[in-house]
Amino acid sequence: MVVGDVTTGTDVLVIGAGPGGYVAAIRAGQLDLDVTLVERDAYGGACLNRGCIPSKALITSSKLAHDAANAEEMGIHANPAVDLSQMMNWKNDVVDGLTGGVEKLCKANGVNLVEGTAEFSGENSVRVVHAGEGQGSESIDFEHCIVATGSRPIQIPGFEFDGENVISSKTALELESVPTELVVVGAGYIGMELACVYAQLGTDVTVVEMLDDVLPPYEDDVSRIVRKHATSLGIDFHFGYTAAGWERAGDGIVVTATPAAADGGETASAEEADALELSADKVLVAVGRQPVTDTMNLEAAGLETDENGFLPTDDRARTEKDHIFAVGDVAGEPMLAHKASKEGQVAAEVIAGEPAALDYVSMPAAVFTTPEVGTVGLTQAEAEAQGFDPVVGKFPFSASGRAMTANETDGFVRIVADDESGFVLGGQIVGPEASELVAELALAIEMGATLEDVASTVHTHPTLSEAVMEAAENALGHAIHTLNR
Repeated sequence: MVVGDVTTGTDVLVIGAGPGGYVAAIRAGQLDLDVTLVERDAYGGACLNRGCIPSKALITSSKLAHDAANAEEMGIHANPAVDLSQMMNWKNDVVDGLTGGVEKLCKANGVNLVEGTAEFSGENSVRVVHAGEGQGSESIDFEHCIVATGSRPIQIPGFEFDGENVISSKTALELESVPTELVVVGAGYIGMELACVYAQLGTDVTVVEMLDDVLPPYEDDVSRIVRKHATSLGIDFHFGYTAAGWERAGDGIVVTATPAAADGGETASAEEADALELSADKVLVAVGRQPVTDTMNLEAAGLETDENGFLPTDDRARTEKDHIFAVGDVAGEPMLAHKASKEGQVAAEVIAGEPAALDYVSMPAAVFTTPEVGTVGLTQAEAEAQGFDPVVGKFPFSASGRAMTANETDGFVRIVADDESGFVLGGQIVGPEASELVAELALAIEMGATLEDVASTVHTHPTLSEAVMEAAENALGHAIHTLNR
């Protein structure tokens, strides 16, 4: 112990106040456990401060501006003036309201809040270094610990973040002016969401992706619709290319991209291949995120990460040390805020002796591009691989009255079920409000609903949710508003 340290004790120590950590802390407090929550940056973590919430605020506002400027078909003629500074201030107000709410909720549930950086000093203790000169440190002994330190953007060689020319998603959510030209490296969900934001604000956006389409984890017909709309926004794509380097050029930069190696090996140099030279004001690197597990002195607690830096856990969020839990991004893919929250809740309940466990079968995922993507459970191919004989129903938004009245008819709802039992196994939605609609399919999987259950549930007309009902009816062979399979 460092001279001057004060030592305190707690039943449950939570490291990190993101959507996994603060939920775990609040739930543990509700279960009458003595809880201490350590956060070194801002309550709400990356999700509330640098990810989910600010990005969705900018997605909403940029889409509003774009839609208003492109509504002549509806008889609306407008040329909106975008004040990015005011837009950012509004976004910040949303973020501040939510993060302040998290702090209040923690305190209301008896959680002891400690600001600082925690690292293990033993299997049952951490040392917390407080921010600021002369603030000192303290030691905390614990019976149980929940690690919820989240993740950070991945940097690639030659593209280290400088906040000016090479930016991360965090900086992209804080820009003071709309770039004239932006190169985005990576066509995953973060890259595509932010590409859509700035394209809708008038930026010339170019996306460089080493694979052959956007949103690599998703099925081709889902990715294709997102790419088609992104192209209509003026976004240029270069698939099969890797960002090789950049240099300053006048007031901007030039990004060099070279063909990606088909076998995953090293790419050719700019001199050896047909390189692309892409001009831009900035380059946004959005190739993924990595867990923050390298700052906590895990060895002192007897913990080891896997080859990707994650802390392996069981179905109760326990690490190899039964009294130490890991939740959220540090516990592995998928890196989703709602997954983190569920894991945090389960960890707190397990510590309190409750019969809780994790089940990822009905864990949904969403991408907030335009149009949105929402998925849950199994695809048809995955169902077949697991031995099911799947039946599939599909309903296009082009046949939805509500989608037509919203002028958003791209996409579809697809539902996958077991042909013999009728149980819903999964669903894929691409289209308006897909992130909201997927909740119905997640509930169907969780409760063991059948196609007949979904199809026989009366849905309000005219709504987008009718598409889910119609997809189930299509799988059963009696959809009304589309041709049956």
